[in-house]
Formats: sequence, C-alpha cells, structure tokens
Amino acid sequence: MNIGEAAEATGVTAKMIRHYEQIGLIPEAGRTGSGYRVYGPKDLSTLSFIRRARDLGFSIAQIRDLLTLWQDRARASSDVKRIASEHIDEMKAKMALLQEMVHTLEHLSAHCHGDDRPDCPIIEQLASGPGKEGCC
Repeated sequence: MNIGEAAEATGVTAKMIRHYEQIGLIPEAGRTGSGYRVYGPKDLSTLSFIRRARDLGFSIAQIRDLLTLWQDRARASSDVKRIASEHIDEMKAKMALLQEMVHTLEHLSAHCHGDDRPDCPIIEQLASGPGKEGCC
C-alpha cells in the first residue's frame, strides 16, 4: 500500500505516518523504485496499534514502550499494566485539575452580573495574575 492507502486503512493521517517515521516510532517504510513509500500488513498493524493507543491518550513515549512490549513475546504483562496504571493516574490528575478549573469558572460566572456594567469578576480574576486567587 502507498501512504494514502495506509492512512485510510488505519485512520492515521499521512502526515502523522511520516512524523512517526521521522521520530523512529515506526521503521522507515520500504520504497518503490520511484521513491514512494510502501506499507505492508505488519506496518498497518503497527499503525493501527499506535492509533488505538493515541485514542486512549497514551503519550508517544508510552506508545514507544508499549510497542516494544507488544513486539516482545517474552514480555511480562506486569510491565504493560504498570504503563497503563501510570497513565490512569496521569489522567485522573488531569481530571482533578479540570474539575478545579470548572469549579473556579462556575464560581466566577455565578458572581458575574452579566449586565451592562463593566464590573466582572471573571475579568478581574484573569487580570489579577498568577497566584492571586481571590475567588475560591
């Protein structure tokens, strides 16, 4: 398959396929005599693996580790689980931060009159600078 066909088959854009090759996440594709990239079934499986891992929010570094483990039939599943558990912890921390942001914005929005007056706690909070949380 050429890069366009590989992109369509895996859901990974051609641009990202080239990027993954450039950073060494996938091996460089074989080339035709005229220089076009050629992808085989193993390449498509790897790209699909990467796509599913990205859909779950794994970082490139984590995907690199998971690919290594995937290709190692002697791997310990505990190594895979460790990566997944660390990722879960990271996502939970991000969720907590997002919840905090939502709470702050809800509080500020509730205290903004939303009328013709210029007074606005949202603008005041944004203008107060870092570390000067005056609202919550």
